Amino acid sequence: MKKLLFVCLALSASVLFSNNTNAQQAPLKIGYFDDQFVLALMPGIDKISPLLDSYQKDSLQVEYDYTYKDYQRQDSLFKKDSAGLAPKAREMAISDLNRLKQKLIYWQQYSQQLLDEKQGQLLLPFRSKIVEALNQVVAEQKYTMVLKADALTPYLQPPLLDNLSIRVALKLKLTLPKDYEEAWRAATGGAPAATKPAATKPKG
Repeated sequence: MKKLLFVCLALSASVLFSNNTNAQQAPLKIGYFDDQFVLALMPGIDKISPLLDSYQKDSLQVEYDYTYKDYQRQDSLFKKDSAGLAPKAREMAISDLNRLKQKLIYWQQYSQQLLDEKQGQLLLPFRSKIVEALNQVVAEQKYTMVLKADALTPYLQPPLLDNLSIRVALKLKLTLPKDYEEAWRAATGGAPAATKPAATKPKG
């Protein structure tokens, strides 16, 4: 699956600043978050890659082929008729050829930009749910700052309970990888919040 690009999340949490003389300033509570971790767990996320492949084949490749053939056609006509063209018509023909040539030269950058935009459109519903859940977790757990997980130093292991990626996954009732499930269970001393308790049979 193509690497899912991280798009800046609209976090509701912010650092609250107050006067240094405020003796009752609330302590800073910092969590860390990795949207890629949560995205990978979302139901239906596996359909994004085939959709992008189809877009690249059925849209971008078709546009490239058309542009290339159009350039060849106009270039051939120009070589054949340029001597008889009026100066203004010749200038316009050269401008059209250069435009098509530039598009072909920078096709990789152009197509990648369109592919990224398409990917963003397809991921928007998933990201919207993640942002909503993250905002709820931040408010419920009273976090004052949220850091991107990849911004953390590899030499410092933050507390697992401050891993908001896991908390958001649980809020969305997603299935955690087994190692994360076991680590969270151990850290919380019980089953994750998303785990539904077994039904109790009524005493007859």
